[in-house]
Amino acid sequence: MLRASMAKRDYYEVLGVQRGVSTADLKKAYRKLALALHPDRNPDDPEAEDKFKEASEAFAILSDDKKRPVYDQYGHEGLSGAGGGAGFNDIGDIFSQFGDLFGDIFGGRRGRSSGPRRGADLRTAVGLTLEEAAFGAKKEIELAYPGPCEPCKGTGAEDGKVKSCPRCQGSGQVTHQRGPFLMQTPCPTCQGAGSTAETACSECRGAGTQEVERSVKVTFPEGIDSGQTLRVPEQGVPAPNNGPSGHLYVEVELEQHEFFERSGADLVSALPLSFPDAALGTKVEVPTLEGDKTSVDVKAGIQHGDTITLRNKGVPHLNRGGRGDLILVAKVEIPKKLSRKQKKLLQQLRELD
Repeated sequence: MLRASMAKRDYYEVLGVQRGVSTADLKKAYRKLALALHPDRNPDDPEAEDKFKEASEAFAILSDDKKRPVYDQYGHEGLSGAGGGAGFNDIGDIFSQFGDLFGDIFGGRRGRSSGPRRGADLRTAVGLTLEEAAFGAKKEIELAYPGPCEPCKGTGAEDGKVKSCPRCQGSGQVTHQRGPFLMQTPCPTCQGAGSTAETACSECRGAGTQEVERSVKVTFPEGIDSGQTLRVPEQGVPAPNNGPSGHLYVEVELEQHEFFERSGADLVSALPLSFPDAALGTKVEVPTLEGDKTSVDVKAGIQHGDTITLRNKGVPHLNRGGRGDLILVAKVEIPKKLSRKQKKLLQQLRELD
């Protein structure tokens, strides 16, 4: 993630683009900036590294069709605190997320990285009730994914016994002649591993992977909203060769509520009123998010579509104190059928105007 000393800047300002920029132009701006700030071109320069992470974070948010509208409406507050942002722990995280883009620009820096590779990331979506999102919740999420075969430790070989690949002689690369040029590509026999199984694993039949099912407990903070994503570190796919596991990204999907609609930290609800109640005023009981009811005074003469605001009856703000408001929208109900007595009274009322 960015160093604590760096304040959050506007993502559009970071990339030097205007709001409403197209995805193609956004990518072009990021490529240009990333090329200038890339660590290979700025060795031992922490400031350049911070700016590189900052630009990558901005691009990750603005290139996401779901996160960009949230940021446009609520800014950093709408994304921060619940993993909804795109802060990166290190440069490796950036290469992992934008591997194709960096492979295109930098010729595959990740392939030169030493040490064990990080496992693949997992992504899933979880539905939350409005109450769970508002007041926080703990969920046990079931995951299923292809992971390293336990008996062979992901090697695809019985008892993990492998031998040097006969085709590439253990290098993992093969060389091809293309006119005056020599080209190296991953060995098709060992898929670039440099080794093959002496005997294929009986459990995975040499694939090196098997279906893994497990559950992960995830804590959702109060105030999280639909479309925001939690990042659960190292709960993704375990890496082969004892490398660090990937991350788990959990996107929140808010379930529809019987009474309320959510708008940021505010709640909106219809307030049904009869014509006499709207004209004369009344006192009504309305439900709250806590499940109880509160009394509301409706002033005489309220019009259809007028609002009554109940302060601090909305959703807790994400990562800070206070709550939004509950906004009641008057819905004056006009009866479709009237009794003779009702018609007579209304006619008398009309004649008094």
